[in-house]
Amino acid sequence: MADVSVEALAEQLGIDYLDIDVDSVQLPPGETVGILSDDDNLYQEDDLELDTGFGNIIIVDNLPVVPREKFEKLEGVIRKIYSQIGVIKEEGLWMPMDPETHKTLGYCFIAYNTVQEAELAKEKTNGYKLDRSHIFAVNMFEDFDRFMKVPDQWAPPETKLYTPGENLQHWLTDEKARDQFVIRAGSDTEVFWNDARHLKPEPVYRRTFWTESFVQWSPMGTYLATIHRQGAQLWGGASTFNRLMRYAHPQVKLIDFSPSEKYLVTYSSHEPSNPRDPQRVVINLFDARTGKVMRDFKGSADDFTVGGTGGVTGVPWPVFKWGGGKEDKYFARLGKNVISVYETETFSLIDKKSLKVENVVDFCWSPTDPILALFVPELGGGNQPARVSLVQMPGKEELRQKNLFSVSDCKMYWQSNGDYLAVKVDRYTKTKKSTYTGFELFRIKERDIPIEVLELENKNDKIIAFAWEPKGHRFAVIHGDNPRPDISFYTMKSGNNTVKVSKLTTLKGKQANALFWSPGGKYVILAGLKNFNGQLEFYNVDELETMATAEHFMATDIEWDPTGRYVATVVTSVHHEMENGFNIWSFNGKLLYRIMKDHFFQVMEPSSGTDAYF
Repeated sequence: MADVSVEALAEQLGIDYLDIDVDSVQLPPGETVGILSDDDNLYQEDDLELDTGFGNIIIVDNLPVVPREKFEKLEGVIRKIYSQIGVIKEEGLWMPMDPETHKTLGYCFIAYNTVQEAELAKEKTNGYKLDRSHIFAVNMFEDFDRFMKVPDQWAPPETKLYTPGENLQHWLTDEKARDQFVIRAGSDTEVFWNDARHLKPEPVYRRTFWTESFVQWSPMGTYLATIHRQGAQLWGGASTFNRLMRYAHPQVKLIDFSPSEKYLVTYSSHEPSNPRDPQRVVINLFDARTGKVMRDFKGSADDFTVGGTGGVTGVPWPVFKWGGGKEDKYFARLGKNVISVYETETFSLIDKKSLKVENVVDFCWSPTDPILALFVPELGGGNQPARVSLVQMPGKEELRQKNLFSVSDCKMYWQSNGDYLAVKVDRYTKTKKSTYTGFELFRIKERDIPIEVLELENKNDKIIAFAWEPKGHRFAVIHGDNPRPDISFYTMKSGNNTVKVSKLTTLKGKQANALFWSPGGKYVILAGLKNFNGQLEFYNVDELETMATAEHFMATDIEWDPTGRYVATVVTSVHHEMENGFNIWSFNGKLLYRIMKDHFFQVMEPSSGTDAYF
């Protein structure tokens, strides 16, 4: 049929085309006339590859050959192994039988929902040892067709010209020295330049339904991660955000990057078939650049619940804590009476065994060195004191230990350069009816690691917040039981560089419950969030003076930009349905601009290490 213009066709039908309101025309439900909408294109681009051809099918060989009466048992074993990796299609497991002997043929076909799940199953189970006589040989179904087409005579491979990739740090070369930030509001995710000179954000990239839950910058801002039902994806580029890598992990809920962005950890939890059983947890550790699974961890939620909360289903997040500074050499997790420390050269336990520490309940790495700080509470009703120990990796050598008595609780805080460790110790009084708080301050870089004890002037003051100055030697403490607590500043260096902790000043009666140091130190925001209605005080610790006071009513979160020049205060829809949006301030408390957004969920700066989100 020849092409006919709409105007010509309307004239043939006796219709005045100019009188037609095209916007009012609606197709019957489900009818598209073969035309994809812009949204359809977007969804197709975002989705991971689904069933196309036979790419989602694997063949598992070297299975036991069993008679008909053992068929169901073998099928159940295979299904249990492979359903942990992905969702097997309905009737997607087929194990053929010999019609004459009525025995299985030693192989089966498994069809997954996605190509990624099939590829992951092949990678994880090829070479899997079911027993001494049966080691799985797993291949993609499509590979057989490719193998059949291999020519008999060898030919050299075609040489491909090198195509340089995009500069993923291009945003650092901005002529105006601006930083980018990302926000989520409703179904939209948007990236902006923080154009403070023009008192407004400049749009960089916007996408609807870019993620299904949250977005997350990598620690140095190289990648932006999005979360989907089938797994996680990383995006980046010089001017636009291109998809760089996919990580197949069905029903992923949480992710975490290693400090130098070499690795990505993904987490999911799954409902058990028996409601009485705990949820099943799957954790994958990917090479961020190649997408290869370097190590996986599976088990019940109970196996991962040691060490507090912060994740989902009672599992703390992140499960693994990274050590060794920016080299990503070690990662560790807390277990019952053990700390399991792995090294990334082989992704196996150091010395092939965990560090045994009876009753250990918490640990944290130095930000710069392979040193673990761990806490063990009192045992035997106080007969065995609590203790904090410093352990050097990989030799597992104990560098320092401090016994603590009458301990109720303990929290450990590393200074960003690893120079100091503050241990907040809550102790029982002699009557055991109340507690008081003090600090044990470790000087990590000095000979024999000396320890100082710091007690507040009023030992009964409740500690509301503690924070080290980044890259500095000072720290701040919010303390008191009144609606307006006090804020004290201390330094680890006294006059003439004397090695002794001393107080700089105490600010009385402040409406604050949180501390936010600038990434460069020197400046700190004394914030009264949530119930304190968003009171803000911008304080210069060098001069010990207030630069400005302000308010962002109902503010729920605060985040500095990585340079320490600007700071965002946020009201998310998670805590308040009204006044959603964010304010951008200068470091000294001048309001630069304000953006209001309905259903506002998240704002995050690259390389800042923190975010404010649901």
